[in-house]
Amino acid sequence: MELRVKRLDRELPLPSYAHEGDAGLDLLSSEDVTLAPGQRTLIGTGIAVAIPEGYAGFVQPRSGLALRHGLSFANTPGLIDSHYRGEIRVIAVNLDRERSIEIRRGDKIAQLVVQPIVRCELVEAEQLDPTARGEGGFGSTGV
Repeated sequence: MELRVKRLDRELPLPSYAHEGDAGLDLLSSEDVTLAPGQRTLIGTGIAVAIPEGYAGFVQPRSGLALRHGLSFANTPGLIDSHYRGEIRVIAVNLDRERSIEIRRGDKIAQLVVQPIVRCELVEAEQLDPTARGEGGFGSTGV
């Protein structure tokens, strides 16, 4: 599949896959940011994309940054609809309770996964089909 990318920051490289077979394209920070413990802020990536009709982009945290530094996103995954053409930005949050996170321009901060989307035709129903699970959720199978 072809993904058209507009470079809003000409000095940064295009997103790329780190390894053959990776699902996520690495997104880079277009700015220097210091996130204090518990703080959240909007960080630009310096790119816009044209996701094809029938697909959506999902911006997700990078597991290494989450584990080592507590960097996550307030709305993970971030959803990019196929008709959005603005800059991809992430709402970063520092989950570490003691240390600030230093993000430098050009650092890998997120990953973009593009997936096919199925649009549903809603059918209102008085009852739903029964299942073994039923209405059980939120820890109903154990924690």
